Amino acid sequence: MENSGSKNMQRPPMKPYKCLLGTQILLRILATTFTLASTWIILTSKQTVTIFGLEMDARYSYSPVFKFFAFANMIGCAFSVLSLLLASVLGHKVLDPKNYFYMFLHDLIVMALLLAGCAAATAVGYVGKYGEMHSGWMPICDHVPKFCHKVSNSVILSYFAVIIYLCLAIVSANQSRQIQV
Repeated sequence: MENSGSKNMQRPPMKPYKCLLGTQILLRILATTFTLASTWIILTSKQTVTIFGLEMDARYSYSPVFKFFAFANMIGCAFSVLSLLLASVLGHKVLDPKNYFYMFLHDLIVMALLLAGCAAATAVGYVGKYGEMHSGWMPICDHVPKFCHKVSNSVILSYFAVIIYLCLAIVSANQSRQIQV
């Protein structure tokens, strides 16, 4: 008889839990959307121009940094879809705070990967836009503005995904505090 009473006392209220689950699902949908859009934009960014009779081609695949950025967003998108499926399918059944700790680790790793890609792409984008006169690197965005604009949009969308993953990591860390050791 005491066993059934103690089980009822340990269950958290369902309304805040459903609100939290709905928020997580919404944020994961947004993260998936932003990483997918960022991936699509960077993969389709290319421009060919002719300068002084020379044809200049700008593509994401010519830069290892932009390749890393594209792959980071692809991986982030895939893991966003995976975590969205796990949150929506298992979220209704499992109330264990240990699952929030695992989601915290997941969100933190994806956020770090996306942030590394964004930081690298931002650095190369800055050099592409403004050049580096001490090293002799000339700005190229004056010559291929369409390419630079698409890369900038892709990086901005990816930074939005980083912010969303930061929020998800904070929410998951907060919920994992309830783990009983």
